[in-house]
Amino acid sequence: MPTEVWTVKRILTWTTGYLERKGDEHPRLSAEWLLSNACGLTRVEIYMNFDKPLTPSELDLMRAGVRRRGAGEPLQYVTGEMPFRHIVLRCEKGVLIPRPETEILVDAALEGVDAALACGDEHTMPRVLEVGTGTGCIACSIAGERKRAIVIATDVSPQAAALARRNEEALGLGGRVDVVACDLVAGVAEELMGTFAVFVSNPPYIPSDVVPTLPVEVQGFEPGLALDGGPDGLDVFRRLLDEAPRVLAPGGMLCVELFEENVHDAALLVEEQPGWASVEVRDDLTHRPRVLVAVRDR
Repeated sequence: MPTEVWTVKRILTWTTGYLERKGDEHPRLSAEWLLSNACGLTRVEIYMNFDKPLTPSELDLMRAGVRRRGAGEPLQYVTGEMPFRHIVLRCEKGVLIPRPETEILVDAALEGVDAALACGDEHTMPRVLEVGTGTGCIACSIAGERKRAIVIATDVSPQAAALARRNEEALGLGGRVDVVACDLVAGVAEELMGTFAVFVSNPPYIPSDVVPTLPVEVQGFEPGLALDGGPDGLDVFRRLLDEAPRVLAPGGMLCVELFEENVHDAALLVEEQPGWASVEVRDDLTHRPRVLVAVRDR
């Protein structure tokens, strides 16, 4: 009896239909990602190789991936990677998945780096401190896009810190991202305090009573430690704000991603603290208020 042949086109079509029935919001895209991961093809190559049969090992990988995605597991955990800005990062269960909205946070942090470069000379190497680095998406993007920036990135999760280190090494950033496993800034050398041009964070900011209402693939798979920000979502932000005057150099910038319903409350907290020259709230890619940017007095 002839063996059933699964070509690229056939399995792409079948997977798209299956994931659509399972409630995937973007079943075709998910199918392309899974197929790319299983077969080592780019999305363009998928469409140039429709008649290519999958090998037994490729078919096994595809089936395993489809089962996991069909059960609601985030695609980034299934494939083990996530594109972010100009880089591709390894992802794994237990570490928060980077979001497109966070690219706006990186844009703000880069403005702070550029301001420090503009005020210095050709030897200036602005320091950036990131809290809650997760995969390292923010720290690695800053170091990759500003060759003179030096980044210290912390995370309270040893697993996240280890993953961020692996991503820094894989991206060949020359050790310009130093990852420290610690709570907030506890592991940062005291002599560096007051020297940072940018203090940036994407902390847990979802109010506790909102967390259970998040999509199943978020609350059911991503770490609660990286999501739950306490009753109003600002527990960690308050701690960051307390540390900011000690962390930042004169004229330094605080950049924090927050929840659309609490970011303006966070801005009021900044305004109540002396020593800030300005504070503003910026929208994300979906035009929701998302990123707080505050600049210290000089």
